Amino acid sequence: MPLVNFSNLDFDQVKTSLKEYLRANSTFTDYDFEGSNLSSIIDLLAYNTYITSYNANMVSNEVFIDSATLRENVVSLARNIGYLPKSRKAASATVSFFIDCSNISPTPSNITLKKGPVASTAGTFGNQSFVFSILSDITVPVLDGIASFDEISIYQGSLLTSNFTYSSRTPNAKFILPNSGIDTTLLNVVVKGTQQSTTKTQYTSQSSLFNITRDSKVYYLQEVEDERYQLIFGDGIFGKALEEGNFVIADYIVCNGDSANGVNQFEFAGSLAYTRNGTDYTVTDGISLITTDISSKGGETIESVDSIKKFAPRIYASQNRALTANDYETLIPAKIYPETESISVFGGEDLVPPQFGKVFISIKPKTGDFLPNLVKEQLKLKLKKYSVAGIVPEILDLKYLFLEVDSKVYFNTNLAESAESVSSIIQNNANKYAGSTELNKYGARFKYSKFLSIIDNSNESVTSNITTVNMRRDLRVVLNSFAEYSIGFGNEFYIKRMSGYNIKSSAFRIAGIMDDVYIGDIPNTNRLNGSLFFFTVPSIDSTTPTILRRNVGTIDYKNGVVTLNPVNVQSGMLKDGQTIIEISASPSSNDVIGLQDLYLQLDINNSNFETVVDEIASGLNPSGSNYITTSSYANGSLVRSGGRNSTTDGGGATTTTTTPSTSGSTY
Repeated sequence: MPLVNFSNLDFDQVKTSLKEYLRANSTFTDYDFEGSNLSSIIDLLAYNTYITSYNANMVSNEVFIDSATLRENVVSLARNIGYLPKSRKAASATVSFFIDCSNISPTPSNITLKKGPVASTAGTFGNQSFVFSILSDITVPVLDGIASFDEISIYQGSLLTSNFTYSSRTPNAKFILPNSGIDTTLLNVVVKGTQQSTTKTQYTSQSSLFNITRDSKVYYLQEVEDERYQLIFGDGIFGKALEEGNFVIADYIVCNGDSANGVNQFEFAGSLAYTRNGTDYTVTDGISLITTDISSKGGETIESVDSIKKFAPRIYASQNRALTANDYETLIPAKIYPETESISVFGGEDLVPPQFGKVFISIKPKTGDFLPNLVKEQLKLKLKKYSVAGIVPEILDLKYLFLEVDSKVYFNTNLAESAESVSSIIQNNANKYAGSTELNKYGARFKYSKFLSIIDNSNESVTSNITTVNMRRDLRVVLNSFAEYSIGFGNEFYIKRMSGYNIKSSAFRIAGIMDDVYIGDIPNTNRLNGSLFFFTVPSIDSTTPTILRRNVGTIDYKNGVVTLNPVNVQSGMLKDGQTIIEISASPSSNDVIGLQDLYLQLDINNSNFETVVDEIASGLNPSGSNYITTSSYANGSLVRSGGRNSTTDGGGATTTTTTPSTSGSTY
């Protein structure tokens, strides 16, 4: 009999293949399988074949990290190439309180806050209650009858302890921490000679075998099933080996991850004690209310399967050295600075002019906008272990590239509850896109066509939209001092008018001029570059500017760079306590990219969404004689709103409604 192809996994196809196989035998050539007992047997065989094939297919998928789906399998495959997934991370807060010891007898000379629970949420937070703990005892002196616990770091979760005794009779015993949800960065491991010993030896966590000797007191971690962790100690060659009867003590915090971020009200839930004349006392009176110095933040969930699939092969490819930009982008968030939300790395050779021998790193932390100087220096020190000789890493401050949109949205009044409801829906959808992962990162791209479709699909009443895009950078200036400034947009500028005023700025004042001034531009005939000038206007909407100074700087339209010659700025717009000048321009392409160290953000607060009645679709004016048209190329005002010493608007997007005028169309 001829062989039949059984390569498919479909039940019906397997069944058909079995019948064809049997018909190839002369005994069953004319056999009617339908309704026969043999048909039931064929169904059973087909079902068994289907299940077996499915299981075989799943097993084959689970042996490769890019196709595996079960976390245990992905973690195991990552372990084979030396990658430890990041654990859940506890949210941390900073609090202060004091103890009034005037009524405590006997009078203490110092008071100890015991490790473990310290505070709990005052009431509930997001329908949950959280406990915050400390990892070790904190002792403070009593001064003038007051014991002050100032700026104490507390961590969300319960402090637990696991103990293990090593025995040579069970050499393959595994030291597995029994709880899931552990923050491994807060894990504390000590080893005693025996359970009864009072001497403790501190062991530290390691992730590699470099610089490890036979006496190194280190341990290694690996994730096992159910998101738990196993402690692995040295073997006497790489790290000190455990000896008979050694007693292992592991303290750790089991936390709730990111769900505890944002807690700002706490109640005391700790234990206070002191010793006087050899007697231990507890403190329950005189405890003040807890003040919150820094609300809880930094909590994270355990690293996802997708993240493990992404970083594990890249860490293996880097071989624990930073040579290429991809190596830096992998090692920094995975091993050096886990608080990294987004990172951009590029070589100095990519700059104009090039800076050879340097690599530039820009990091957006998960909390805040900028890295503290201390963190920058620590990063540089840690990078020395991985970077090659001759390459100097430079940590750059975060630079935002803001996008502002001006959208005229046409809608059919017959399909809309109201213009306000349409505006609300559009703004909500725009906010969702602004907060999506497509933006808010280095190397992000604003997809113009996608954004238009989001607006069009916001509501069935929307018939079309005309949307223009502007780029904005905030130039931070030094007051009362001559300085040269250069700011790049990373995208080509669009020249709307050869007569100038293609870029716009907010108001500021400079030495020698009493009026508010603005920055204007005039292109050269080559349309590649041009010159800058200062001008003033009698009002924001004025079209009659007065030029005060010419040739105060240059503009590179091709590369999107604005450079100001040395100028003494006296005042400008205030933003987050920093004096800035807002500078905006139209991009040559509406698909704007956050290149190199530019962090792309869609600024909804400075965007405008205007609803316009579509008279043709609404049936109000089928001929279109009163239809309101919107220019796709209008340059608008010569300057940006926001005067000198004003504060940037933190409100929502502007939404207005336009109805047709009886005098005719607007162009």
